[in-house]
Parts: sequence; C-alpha cells; structure tokens
Amino acid sequence: MTDWNERYRKGETPWEKGAPAPPLLELLGKVDAEIWGDGSVLVPGCGTGHDVRALAAKGFPVLGLDLAEEAICRACSHPEVGGESYEVGDFLDAGWRVGKRFSAIFEHTCFCAIDPARRADYAQACAELIMPGGCLVGVFFLTPYDPGEEWTGPPFPSEMEELDSVFSPWFERETAWVPQAAYPGREGREWLAVYRRR
Repeated sequence: MTDWNERYRKGETPWEKGAPAPPLLELLGKVDAEIWGDGSVLVPGCGTGHDVRALAAKGFPVLGLDLAEEAICRACSHPEVGGESYEVGDFLDAGWRVGKRFSAIFEHTCFCAIDPARRADYAQACAELIMPGGCLVGVFFLTPYDPGEEWTGPPFPSEMEELDSVFSPWFERETAWVPQAAYPGREGREWLAVYRRR
C-alpha cells in the first residue's frame, strides 16, 4: 500500500503540478454552474488543494479531503480564496462518510490512485455522499503510461466502458468528452465525465 504522506515528505509527487487541473479550468468555462448544486462540493484526494481553490474562486463552498496529513498542511498554507476548507480523512472509510452529504464531487487523480479492486467501493462512497440529483464530475486518467512502460500503478488505467459500468448502479452519465486542455504529456489521455445521481 502506498504511503502517501511519505511521498509528500520525500517530494515524490509527480502528480503535483503547482496549478489546477487544466481540464477543470476548461470545464468551469464550458458547463453551466448548475452541475455543482447549491450545497458543498467535495474534492477527494485533493493533494495540496489547487483544484479546491479553483472551485472556491468561482464561489462554491468546497471541502478538500486527503489521506496525507502533509498534503493537507500544504493546502492550508495557501491563502484562502473563497469558501474552501480541508480535512484529513479516508474517502473509502464508511465511518468518515457518516452524516456527510454534498451537492457534487469533483474527482481528479483519486480514482486512478486507488487499487482497481476497490473501484466499486469508490462508486458506492460517491453514491452515499452525493445528494439525489447531484453530480459526480470527474477527470479520469485513461492511459497513464507511455507505450512500453509497465502498468504497475498507481496511477492505474481505466476505460470509459468500465467507468460507466462501475457508476451505473447509482448514476446516469449526462455528458463526457476528451478535454482539449491538459498538462503536458496528458493530451488525449483523460476523459471528463459528468454523472448525475439518481
């Protein structure tokens, strides 16, 4: 099992790009704000909080969650830009989820970081946390490896059909596209999807 806190302490964080995910910025300029709902937005696996702050800057109350205390400490060190807050916790822990509800979840790099055997658990966690009619908005990493590289993970690859299948017991996909905006090297490797909670 990956020790995420230790990865942050050692600076072994290739996912840390120092800025919000380009597909999120593309999404914020393209899709109606209605998908975020009237309540709070959860960002699981938020790391140092760049995506959290991008959402908060648009006026949404946002909670950034991460397993790594070091990541949350770094997130909290940034000046507050809106209604954002941070918490150390395990998204897949049923105990953490008790009594919590969100109007939307923004997913980016959390799904691909967990053991693929737990993807159904991830989908169930989303279903428990998102209010009926709310949205799971995800930037999913489809092909994290270059040709010839070993697929050892994390991150772990996924497929569009698999994503639809794993979320289908609770969600209906509303829209999806391959984002034009991407970190260098990720062009065409991500899939942005909006799933509506039934």
